[in-house]
Amino acid sequence: MNRIVSIVVGLLVAFMLASSMLFIIDQRQFAVVYALGEIKEVITEPGLKFKLPPPLQNVVLLDRRVQTLDSNESKPIFTAEKKSLVIDWLVKWRVAEPRQFIRNNGADMRNVENRLSPIVQAALNEEVTQRTVQGVLSTEREAVMTGVRKRLEQEAKQFGIEIVDVRVKRVDFAASITDSVYRLMESERKRVASELRSTGAAESEKIRADADRQREVIVAEAYRDAQKIKGEGDAKASALYADAFGRDPQFAQFYRSLDAYRASFRSKTDVMVLDPSSDFFKAMRGSGSGPAAAPAAPRK
Repeated sequence: MNRIVSIVVGLLVAFMLASSMLFIIDQRQFAVVYALGEIKEVITEPGLKFKLPPPLQNVVLLDRRVQTLDSNESKPIFTAEKKSLVIDWLVKWRVAEPRQFIRNNGADMRNVENRLSPIVQAALNEEVTQRTVQGVLSTEREAVMTGVRKRLEQEAKQFGIEIVDVRVKRVDFAASITDSVYRLMESERKRVASELRSTGAAESEKIRADADRQREVIVAEAYRDAQKIKGEGDAKASALYADAFGRDPQFAQFYRSLDAYRASFRSKTDVMVLDPSSDFFKAMRGSGSGPAAAPAAPRK
């Protein structure tokens, strides 16, 4: 029984010893092997590796992927025009020299980020103070990022890191002048809108006046043509009447009498007071007959 216990204990000890001597490196990591507090080896190739058990040797793993340092507290920066801007930025970096990185920052990534943030802010201040607001916002924005990156690349060597990229995410005015800038922009937009409305109203009046003039011309020309056509029609009608009535004067007189009757007796409510013996009723009496008995007047 004691022999079995000894074997089990020996196996456990051997397993614990083997687990402390073997370690795995991921392709996304560096492995730094310490021997009695000093860096003995930096392993960059992934796989199963061997080391002496603690405390003879220890292993620290470093992330070799690209890291992002973001601006957590943006401070106002004055431009060449003495305008205060708030700029949000980010820096992409990664570990390039593990020995140098650990000597200067230790194994904690946050240490290098805390030291790198003031350097980024100082480089950004130096670049922005040389340029105007317009330059920082658009025309020289790329130059600002390039200048910050060059300065960071020089400083990054002492940290054992490599600067991959520097980007300006947002540029805005400080809160103290944002309201005044917005009011200025609003007044400028209102001025432009008023100018556009005034120009539109002037163009509208011009178009309306031209349309009215054209309408008057068209109506006048149409009335002239209508009167001309009407005159020609009346002349032709008169010629036709004269020709027709000239052939039979008695029929012409009878036809005109019928027209007079039609115009006079248009409504039942009309009241007429006439002498029955007048020529108005001549067509009704017929040729050669005497005057007809006159109806009582007035009559509806």
